Amino acid sequence: MTRQGNIRQRLRTGYTTGACASAAAKAAWLALLAGRFPETVCITLPGGERPEFPLALAEMGEEVARAGIVKDAGDDPDVTHGALIIARVRPLPKGSGTVFRAGEGVGTVTLPGLPLPVGEPAINPGPRLMIREALTEALVEAGRDAEGDLDVEVTISIPGGEKLAERTMNARLGIIGGLSVLGTTGIVRPYSCAAWIAAIREGVDVARALGLPHIVGATGRTSERAAAKHFDLPQQALVDMGDFAGGLLKYVRAHPVERLTIAGGPAKLAKLGHGALDLHSKRSTVDMAALAHWCGDPRVAQASSVAHALELAPRLAEAIADKALATMRQVLRDAPVIAGVLVVARNGKILAEVTEPENDAA
Repeated sequence: MTRQGNIRQRLRTGYTTGACASAAAKAAWLALLAGRFPETVCITLPGGERPEFPLALAEMGEEVARAGIVKDAGDDPDVTHGALIIARVRPLPKGSGTVFRAGEGVGTVTLPGLPLPVGEPAINPGPRLMIREALTEALVEAGRDAEGDLDVEVTISIPGGEKLAERTMNARLGIIGGLSVLGTTGIVRPYSCAAWIAAIREGVDVARALGLPHIVGATGRTSERAAAKHFDLPQQALVDMGDFAGGLLKYVRAHPVERLTIAGGPAKLAKLGHGALDLHSKRSTVDMAALAHWCGDPRVAQASSVAHALELAPRLAEAIADKALATMRQVLRDAPVIAGVLVVARNGKILAEVTEPENDAA
């Protein structure tokens, strides 16, 4: 096994915000049903795993209980690692069903295109299902009737969540006031990139729901700012693609928009021009000899970097844009999308731009 494989094996998995919210809700519901809190709470995840969570908060009042779990995301650089996830549970009149509320630090959906209606708390469908199943488990463990509807109000809070949300794309997606409660499997796998890919898809979905004709996938903040200014685009038209060009292109192929531009630095876009769809330095490299061939300047093959190559042959920027556009079209196939590329220097200067003619987009 490779060294990278060994390192990946040693990385600790963790639990999603949705899993923590489910465990907290079950603990609070058990307290109301049994009159006391459990020392630890165990839930069943969608894949059948049975993790156990210690309680960091346990408060009970008259027909209401609150429980809290400190999120452990394992070795993943998750923005919510170490956050306290609190569930407040109270019974509702028969026939009310399960009602979800956004407490402190949990956002509210304000734009269409997400998997929740406008006005709903940003507790995604996967976590909602996990919470309902955890509440049903609590009924069974307490010896109560688990048949029929769960008439319960569940309020999820994440103290400090509004501040943490500033480090996410929530505001751009129209999730205002805090974080989203996420996680379809309940498990955080370190560096799996699943959350980033999910955010890319949500960004495209919101832009489509708003009827925006042109979206930009950017590799970083500098290229994003340059593209937003160059095309005069609203925030909802900007998708933080990062290194995941393939994730964006394949999703747009299946969910077309009128026009898609990928904006990024010349080195990242050179990799895209080579056909790489994951632009991370550990998973793709720049072939300097190929760059020399692209621009017809043999000096480029000996350049120490793409920046150095551009100093030797400024026309290389146009060649990179052309090759990156060719890869875009190859991945988009016959999707009715006008593709474009914007090559942006580190100082924000636009080095090259190319866009398909409208009649070339299938």
